[in-house]
Amino acid sequence: MRKDDKIRGLIACEAARLMYEDGVREYRDAKRKAAKRFGPEKALSLGSHLPTNAEIHDELAKLIATIEEDVLPERLLRLRLSALSWLDLLADFSPYLVGSVLSGAVTDRSDIDIHVFSDSVEEVEQLLSERGISFETETVPIRKGGVIKDYTHIYLEDDGVVIECSVYPREERRNRTISSITGKAMERAGAAQLRRIIEKSIEERDTTE
Repeated sequence: MRKDDKIRGLIACEAARLMYEDGVREYRDAKRKAAKRFGPEKALSLGSHLPTNAEIHDELAKLIATIEEDVLPERLLRLRLSALSWLDLLADFSPYLVGSVLSGAVTDRSDIDIHVFSDSVEEVEQLLSERGISFETETVPIRKGGVIKDYTHIYLEDDGVVIECSVYPREERRNRTISSITGKAMERAGAAQLRRIIEKSIEERDTTE
């Protein structure tokens, strides 16, 4: 962000506030709503005043860390432990944790996003059914590699927290999804890596107490 572009910074802060306070989920929607406070969106876009998703994400992370400093560590640990239990349950489908629970920018509305890999959505559904776990499925068109494909999302709930499992073909396991925040390969963690992250956070907390 250019130092002299105050409007860009203000829009990023307002978009972050909308995501935090109003629960706006998509960066694009938050950006558009925030821009309307400062002038016609088209003019702002042409003037390069619209912030990137990464700039909004940074402001959101700062906002959460400032406002929820006292509750954030405990909440994040609880969500990561829950995520780890689901990664273990879905181990046959090479699951990875992605999104806010991995990055650490979580609120009381955050869900847990998991990518699983299977050539049969029914196999994943069967595992959940055998465990007596209620779920809902939804088919969503997603653009990957310039091509729009239909992917299945399976929604679960664990102690009031929504778990969203995106099901991809096994052959796509090595083709990491591009992050809408960074434009690069999405950060992700398997069970072993997440367990190390959790252990490190507990050690750091114990050290500071």
